[in-house]
Amino acid sequence: MATLRWLRPTARVLATLLVTTVLSWTPTAATAEAGIVRASAPAGAGGRGPAGFVALSDVDHTILQDIRYDTYHNFVGRPIVGYRDPICILTRQAAEGLHRAQVAAQSLGYSLKVYDCFRPQRAVDDFVRWAERLDDQRMKAEFYPRVDKTVLFADGYIASRSGHSRGSTVDLTLVALPPRPQRPYLRGEPLVSCFAPRWQRFGDNTVDMGTGFDCFDPLANTLDPRITGRAMDNRLLLKQVMTDAGFTNYASEWWHYTLAGEPYPDTYFDFPVARRAVTGG
Repeated sequence: MATLRWLRPTARVLATLLVTTVLSWTPTAATAEAGIVRASAPAGAGGRGPAGFVALSDVDHTILQDIRYDTYHNFVGRPIVGYRDPICILTRQAAEGLHRAQVAAQSLGYSLKVYDCFRPQRAVDDFVRWAERLDDQRMKAEFYPRVDKTVLFADGYIASRSGHSRGSTVDLTLVALPPRPQRPYLRGEPLVSCFAPRWQRFGDNTVDMGTGFDCFDPLANTLDPRITGRAMDNRLLLKQVMTDAGFTNYASEWWHYTLAGEPYPDTYFDFPVARRAVTGG
């Protein structure tokens, strides 16, 4: 069994945001020149992604997938623009890094479960449009019960660019092995705060992380000192296996990790999350 280094947090870690130039997915021959990515099919046509992107399941089929933005169970309350299949797509380097993390997690009796992987720019734009519609509060009671929607941009919960669009960032958690069945989310079911006690929140099959996924609240900060006991232990376990596999945590979100040395650090892609994007089918 692998040995982990355990460090208890002494103070909240502040997030650092990277600001880079957005680059578009355009319908020309596949090349990369002067930082501009070009592709052989228009983004809107459902064409293939660029070389170097893979379906995670083709690299490690044991990692569980619960792609929330392809469902009604997310902070918007509907499937997000650009998500056509419930599939995790990543750069090959990031997928291989997740495989390393999965091997370590399995040796300790856990599996990784991904909530989101590559996120096209059109999906990020969809988030921005939603955030500007202040009257749409349908999922507030679960995902941002203590945050006014007018401050989502100022507080950093919504932004016009996301590292996910570079293809090497992933949102994920841990599931104890063997995984318990997870009940389906029922559209319109009563909502419970994302930081309510574990037994009151949506009944997925993950370990307790102190909050649910996509909880817009400071309690979601990875090392928030108010999260203690087993929940903090679980956060640190996830952080350890991901760090050892070459990923860096975004300190404001316990679930958010980016591959160090990612292959496209300044490029934001916009092909759809679809099986044909990585299979050519």
